[in-house]
Amino acid sequence: ETSLKVTGIDFLKSQNSQQHHTDGYNIKNLVVRRGQPFQVLVRLNRERRAADKLSLRFGIGENPMKNRGSLLSLKPEREDLDGWKISVVKKDGKEYLLSVTSAPNAPVGKYNVHVKTGSNIYKPENGVIYLLFNPWCEDDVVYMANEAQKKEYVLNDTGYIYVGSAYSIYDRPWNFGQFEEFILDACMYLLDKSKLSLTERRDPASVSRAMSALVNANDDSGVVLGNWSGNYAGGTAPMDWIGSVTILQKYYKTKKPVCFGQCWVFAGVLNTVMRCLGVPSRCVSNFDSAHDTDENLTVDIYLNEKGEKMNISMDSVWNFHVWNDVWMKRTDVPSGFDGWQAIDSTPQEQSQGRFQCGPCSVKAVREGDVYLPYDSKFVYAEVNADRVYWLVKKVNGKDKYFKIATQTQDIGKKISTKAVGQNRREDITREYKYPEGSKEERMSMQRAYSFIRPLRLTPRSGYASSMQTLGGNVQPLALSEPATKTGLHLKITNTEPLHPGNPLEIAITVKVSAPGNWTIDLTGSSQLQYYTGKVQANLGTTKETINLEGPSEMAIPLKIAPDMYMKTLSSVEDEVLILVTAIAEVRETNDKLTQETSMRFQYPPITVEMPETAKLYNDFTCAFIFKNKLNVTLENCKLLVEGLGLFNMTTFDQGDIMPGRIMKSEIICTPTRLGERKIVAKLISNQIKGISTEKGIIIT
Repeated sequence: ETSLKVTGIDFLKSQNSQQHHTDGYNIKNLVVRRGQPFQVLVRLNRERRAADKLSLRFGIGENPMKNRGSLLSLKPEREDLDGWKISVVKKDGKEYLLSVTSAPNAPVGKYNVHVKTGSNIYKPENGVIYLLFNPWCEDDVVYMANEAQKKEYVLNDTGYIYVGSAYSIYDRPWNFGQFEEFILDACMYLLDKSKLSLTERRDPASVSRAMSALVNANDDSGVVLGNWSGNYAGGTAPMDWIGSVTILQKYYKTKKPVCFGQCWVFAGVLNTVMRCLGVPSRCVSNFDSAHDTDENLTVDIYLNEKGEKMNISMDSVWNFHVWNDVWMKRTDVPSGFDGWQAIDSTPQEQSQGRFQCGPCSVKAVREGDVYLPYDSKFVYAEVNADRVYWLVKKVNGKDKYFKIATQTQDIGKKISTKAVGQNRREDITREYKYPEGSKEERMSMQRAYSFIRPLRLTPRSGYASSMQTLGGNVQPLALSEPATKTGLHLKITNTEPLHPGNPLEIAITVKVSAPGNWTIDLTGSSQLQYYTGKVQANLGTTKETINLEGPSEMAIPLKIAPDMYMKTLSSVEDEVLILVTAIAEVRETNDKLTQETSMRFQYPPITVEMPETAKLYNDFTCAFIFKNKLNVTLENCKLLVEGLGLFNMTTFDQGDIMPGRIMKSEIICTPTRLGERKIVAKLISNQIKGISTEKGIIIT
């Protein structure tokens, strides 16, 4: 009698991937999520008898072994093994339809599937199954109950990253592209490279921490090399990316870090990786974000006598910083800290010897429980530090430091992410912190301080030896803004649109609310700065002495001619912001106040023209139109466009676009995927880096 042999196996990809929400992945293999049944059809050379042995074997890793738990042998008669289940759905002569359910805590990764009958082993082609986290499974720690949230945080392959400044936030469209070709394989390569144990691969906290380390190139030749120098020769400038797909595909092909990234690039790529692996994930932008290097919850800002910010502090306040939140139950910390966890792949500070950050419970940040793993003190400081201003004056040829103000409510504003199912910004500040000045905020802050134990407040640049001593102990919990005797208040606004090539017209409004006659010395300065707070150029200062009969206010204009800033604007490869700093001092009372505002330049739009709907595999034309409404020629213009499921990333060289000129480019799109697809376009030139737009189309 012939021995029992398998003649074929069908992984029923189309029905399984629809049920597992994995039909988007552009890959030949079967992709399934853990803890949920999938079906496999096994064809035999003859009918199976009671004595015939048959088992489905799932192996993970280089050398799968049963005793290490990396090889599972599932027999239809013995239903349960290590949380995995197998059963016969129906038997039809020589065909067996089997149902397999992996454990809801199974290690994620690539499994080799073989069928063993007696001493015969059948190895199917495309016999590798990809197993992912499952937010649809109640027993998986990444379970997310809300369907619309899963659609956004797991399945949406496009989105926005919010950048700019708290004064002028704008959305940068970003293609996550977690379903595109080679992206899943790139994520599997990262999992292997992470050297996580099988046990760690079960746990999204370990996986997300490892991915936060691997998305930056520091210490493990990971995906993206960070560069904030302003010189991007030999790579792509961080402003020139419009999505993660090109980056991850290039990394997977070369296995070498891709040049270059800044925080939104790291966050965009990490978001792609986490969504691809099945962990709900969102990009989070924090405005006026503190980078507090010594975790004392204060960031020192130094101003010279003209009121200009100096580049001497190790601490910094970034106009914005972008990280990610991932959704999970935390099994490694006390209960009450489930839900969103912050992870950050921008290489800022080392954690346990590597550039990695998180997962840190967002609830722990809000409650001040900064003793919990991982990196909660650092994340807490990013959204809660105080900003301390020091005036640096020359006294007998030596720098002396005078403290002019402490701002307690400035850091961690307008924390933003894309809203679920809508193309708009959602403010999630309340998830990270209680309302400023509330009782809960005070208690949370006292709690955090008890774990951080702030050192006494002194500036800590290399120049601290010539320190002026600043009186006794500083009360850390001054939660309200310093009250002044005159009710002095400063506000900075732009009075005309900030178009490159035009004068920058800014007003500093000085207000006093106390009755009386007041003499106020006002210093105002304007600078160009990177989003990291680093100053690039000084544009001009104004010093005025004004008399105010309180209560009243007065606006002092600050006007900067185009030739003061256009040269710098054209020579940098980053988007720069306009920083305006004001210092006011009331002579009669010695009240001092300082205020700073960062503003972004405003640009003419790109228009996208295409039909509202199109049919699968039917070509249509998409046109991009841009009119240069500025007073300056835009040199070396490049238009970058990408449409996931429509066309690959394409670059058009447009040369120079003179004022008033119109540029038009067209591309033929071939829809290969159904549903809403998005086209993203970005225009970069020597003068301007930040013009981008996106438009959706429904494919039927």
